[in-house]
Amino acid sequence: MAHAVVRIANDTIPQFGQFMEGQGFPAGEALVWAITLTELVAGFLMIVGRFVRPAAAALLAIAVGGIVLIHRHSGWFVGEHGTGGVEYSAALIILLLLIMADDQDRQPRLEIP
Repeated sequence: MAHAVVRIANDTIPQFGQFMEGQGFPAGEALVWAITLTELVAGFLMIVGRFVRPAAAALLAIAVGGIVLIHRHSGWFVGEHGTGGVEYSAALIILLLLIMADDQDRQPRLEIP
């Protein structure tokens, strides 16, 4: 959600849209708005505990896309030892997979005390 809010607040959606078009995506600004709104809605759904798995799956897709399009070119480390690498996105992906693997949404099981 933070990426989405900062993108809106700093008015960088048009710039990101141009980058996406440079990567071969049509309608780059519309695509970035879709990504931004997905980040906001999915984040909100996860906070309130509704549709958690689909929300996590959407965020996972965005994180993988970010690695493929942007972060892989900057190496592993995000901060101290590099700039903009894969490290943080990889951690997010692991956490999102763990959230998706949680069986809280499945049918109740008979628990024996």
